[in-house]
Amino acid sequence: MIILTGCTTLSSEQKIDKVGMLIEYSIHDETWGNKGYQGLMKIKDELHVDVYYREEIRTEQQIIQSVEEFVNEGISVIIGHSSNYGQYFNKLKNQYPQVHFVYVNGGYKGENLTSLNFNSLSMGFFAGMVAGKMTNSGNVGIIAAFDWQPEIEGFYEGVHYQNDHVNVHIHYVHNWDETNMALQYYQQLRQQNVDVIYPAGDAYSIPIIELAKQDNIATIGYVNDQSSIGGNTVLTSTVQHVDELYVHAIDQLLSGELKGGIYTYGFQENVITMGEYSSKVPKWFIKKIEKGIEEYVEEGLLPHQMRNTY
Repeated sequence: MIILTGCTTLSSEQKIDKVGMLIEYSIHDETWGNKGYQGLMKIKDELHVDVYYREEIRTEQQIIQSVEEFVNEGISVIIGHSSNYGQYFNKLKNQYPQVHFVYVNGGYKGENLTSLNFNSLSMGFFAGMVAGKMTNSGNVGIIAAFDWQPEIEGFYEGVHYQNDHVNVHIHYVHNWDETNMALQYYQQLRQQNVDVIYPAGDAYSIPIIELAKQDNIATIGYVNDQSSIGGNTVLTSTVQHVDELYVHAIDQLLSGELKGGIYTYGFQENVITMGEYSSKVPKWFIKKIEKGIEEYVEEGLLPHQMRNTY
């Protein structure tokens, strides 16, 4: 167990001065795990609480043991930095009513269980618009982890909103970190003349972007701004600021505004943004995307939904 110490001030609403986080893999993975760790550091610095974390916590037994250890340390808020923690927190919430469990991207809830969700449909839509505009072959691809990811539908709709004549090739690896299968699908997409790929997964997004750069195939980054990895071949990225989301949620929990339940956040709360754009993307089109996002923030409707209202 790792502890990082803040000022341990107490909220007037709830006496929360210790927050723990469980991370599936490593905090040094340059993608999802590190994002969670950065969020924990911001909680410590901005909300002045002590923070603890455990990494490489994946199995049910590991989760049960870690939660018990956290509780023994007096930790009253436990964040599970993955959708996979939801099912286990749902089993543990009644056993530890004094603990508030928080995790991301799921549908479990309770009086002391909160699910924080990204509005991934919208980010997928704008990524799809970019892919639909920038393809020359008329073939784009998405390599997703799971078929329930909302960004897949969003990507498909965004591509066809921008260009109805583009073929969208979709593959699933059924795991956030199934790099070998993802790379196999990458080769299939390459053989199908796909020239824009959206690797919508965790560990495999960087290897695909690196390989696509060598093959001069355009990509769209996932979770982080990955332009530093792929250079101009990364057209843009769909950035999930989970670090900011955690700070926002724990701040609301401290003030008593956040209860158990399911909450969704996105462009409106600035926890989803588009990353840096490649110089290959026309400036006029970037302005079109930015205007679409601005209207979406104001109206709550994506561009194709706006069109359908007239």
